[in-house]
Amino acid sequence: MTTTTHVYRLSPEIRDQVRRAGAGAEGSAVPNELQMNAAHIPSDEIRVLLLENIHPDAVTVLEGAGFQVETTSGSLSEAELIERVKGVHLLGIRSNTKITEKVLDAADSLLAIGAFCIGTNQIDLGAATSRGVTVFNAPYSNTRSVVELVIGEIISLARRLPRKNKNMHDGIWDKSATGSHEVRGRKLGIVGYGNIGSQLSVVAEALGFAVSFYDTADKLALGNARKVDTLDQLLAENDVITLHVDGRPGNAGLFGAAEFAKMKDRALFLNLSRGMVVDHHALREHVLSGHIAGAAVDVFPEEPKNRGDEFVSDLRGLDNVILTPHVGGSTEEAQIHIGNFVAGKFKAFVEDGSTSLAVNMPTLDLPEREGSRRIVHTHQNTPGVLAAINQVLADHGANIEGQFLGTRGDVGYVITDIGCEIEPAVIKELAAMSQTIRLRVLS
Repeated sequence: MTTTTHVYRLSPEIRDQVRRAGAGAEGSAVPNELQMNAAHIPSDEIRVLLLENIHPDAVTVLEGAGFQVETTSGSLSEAELIERVKGVHLLGIRSNTKITEKVLDAADSLLAIGAFCIGTNQIDLGAATSRGVTVFNAPYSNTRSVVELVIGEIISLARRLPRKNKNMHDGIWDKSATGSHEVRGRKLGIVGYGNIGSQLSVVAEALGFAVSFYDTADKLALGNARKVDTLDQLLAENDVITLHVDGRPGNAGLFGAAEFAKMKDRALFLNLSRGMVVDHHALREHVLSGHIAGAAVDVFPEEPKNRGDEFVSDLRGLDNVILTPHVGGSTEEAQIHIGNFVAGKFKAFVEDGSTSLAVNMPTLDLPEREGSRRIVHTHQNTPGVLAAINQVLADHGANIEGQFLGTRGDVGYVITDIGCEIEPAVIKELAAMSQTIRLRVLS
């Protein structure tokens, strides 16, 4: 389908003006106030802004679709983003860019946001949804990369490689087995048994770990892993504790002094999930006391915005503590997969209206129908919307050739293919519906 997009993003004021203008007048044009919010956008005028060193493969995919792509190496502050996002249709970010309600208010043309990473807690999803902005992420693409880093760091900590490496660079030959252990036969406790936690479970078991996990949701244990009922039980039983929870607000401060105190003496601790989950001052105290034998941390409550900026942390300078700059998923393989995956979601969304695997919208993917015209309608999820849409089409003799409807919370999303040209009056009436959030016409 060669795509030309008309976008109708409606404020309540404009919707009222459309309604007062007489939505049912046959052949009537869309008012000027609405035309300003319904610009004709050929594919070669779709503007894309990609931040934070997103992999070049994403650029290749998007430029191959005819879109205009601009890239930048670092993240942007809220004020900077408010200026840069004007006129942008597709915005790609990673974990260090915050999409606030103010940013979304300034995004006068934004259709979709792509998080080229797993998490989406850096995006105000409620504000995006209420404005009809679809959000995509890459929930699976870097899972293996994170798991491999966890395994490597556990082995490094168990063998006390950070200290031995530093000694060698300082010219000190310290050939000793003291404090160095195999991981085979050790007990691994996983907090959070999602995509990463569950795959870590399988790989760790293959290395000889006895694996147990704790998750607030009811998760099926893989292999010989064992689910425990409480976090306290997990902490008391295991030689290694690793966190793999998401960034929901309820997880902030999940792991502090009380939790470290409940861990086994000389246990290892790893966090490759979210920086705000762990009290780093408490971790420092438990490492210095010797209660925690070693730690590896990849994520931090405050992270520098750009490569080369100063990194400040309570954990710097500690023996047998591995610090990495949020690179758990940063392998060439993972970034290639993520770049292609999210860029592909952008392309399908613009061309076909597909929301498959969207974070905040109903997930729909209506197959292309040759010769048809496609209407994509995002609306408030109230009874009777689909019937109202179809009545408008029927009143104007538009035959429906295919239609999918999905709802998610307060939002509904319907894709409709019709076998004729779309009259201006049809657009006007659909735009004037009180439930309409955004209307797109693909031709």
